[in-house]
Amino acid sequence: MTPAISLPGRPEPLPVAEPGWQRGYPPPVSRSVYAAAHVAATPDGEIDWESTVGFRDFLWDHGFGVAEAMDTAQRGMGLSWAQARELIARSAARAAERGAVIACGAGTDQLPPGRHSLPDVVKAYQEQLELVQSTGADVILMASRALAASASSSRDYLDVYSRLLRQADRPVILHWLGTAFDPALAGYWGADEFEPAAGLVAGLAERADGKVAGVKLSVLDAGREAALRRRLPPGVRLYTGDDFHYDALIRGDADGHSDALLGAFAAVTAPAAAALRALDTGDLAGYQAAIGPTMPLSRVIFEEPTFHYKVGVAFLAWLNGLQPHFAMLGGLQRRRSREHLIRVFELAAAAGALLRPGLAVSRMTQYLAEGPP
Repeated sequence: MTPAISLPGRPEPLPVAEPGWQRGYPPPVSRSVYAAAHVAATPDGEIDWESTVGFRDFLWDHGFGVAEAMDTAQRGMGLSWAQARELIARSAARAAERGAVIACGAGTDQLPPGRHSLPDVVKAYQEQLELVQSTGADVILMASRALAASASSSRDYLDVYSRLLRQADRPVILHWLGTAFDPALAGYWGADEFEPAAGLVAGLAERADGKVAGVKLSVLDAGREAALRRRLPPGVRLYTGDDFHYDALIRGDADGHSDALLGAFAAVTAPAAAALRALDTGDLAGYQAAIGPTMPLSRVIFEEPTFHYKVGVAFLAWLNGLQPHFAMLGGLQRRRSREHLIRVFELAAAAGALLRPGLAVSRMTQYLAEGPP
């Protein structure tokens, strides 16, 4: 029997059907795709390591590379650099055991907020870059609040990133995060407007001697993403971070396609994996049938204030039995309203993102009775 739940504002109980996805999928071959993974917590605010590493296994089982220690894992919003070091080490070790794909964020969040000298910013980046490389993981050079606060021109960005790329022992992914995700990154790349910033990034990739594997762009503007993608040199991938338009950007058109590095794929893992499998076989209708219903869900999870999207990711992990508690570092789970999470549940049911309907209904009933932890 299909379980159902009575939700506030709905005249009839909502049935939650079995979605019918496979329990796992092979890595896609037509796209390079990462899911940015969150951190599970215990009710007392500590990291739940078993659930956290287990969630990465879940992503790998569905064919995704794991983007580790990114903003999805609460970098700068509850996850300290000391915790990030341990997270990177644990996840990279698990990836090595499995022969799985992992790329980890290297940034500057060991520095206190505020302005710093550029040599200090470079030194902080280098410490994290060296740590990630020592684990055998690939590197994502994260956008830096310290650099945004300290740089006075586009030349400062070029100088800092050029030094880091010379130190990299393999090609890296550059991380460009828009202000919807982090207001402290306003004016990144030394420009307030997108076009000059995009020109700097494209030029940096061109002069990098093969050290830039891709650019991860999260500005929630499909037209701007396509424009930057066209400007990148051959062999440099554009990894979409656009959680509002990833369906069309990944599918692509005659002008090309984006690859993906998305927090949304930690929330809609199974339908997204099924969609990518269909895309590999040239089944565009099957791709759209699986990916299309995830878009309304993703847009709600990432609605303003966008940087609290992590709450929706953790909520769905809890509903799906991937962690025993709906808890986040620093009590971040309280940053979304009851009404928001009810809507997340409804749209997750429609998207086939509730993988164990009976458990999801039971846990949602518990949430409605008890409220947020």
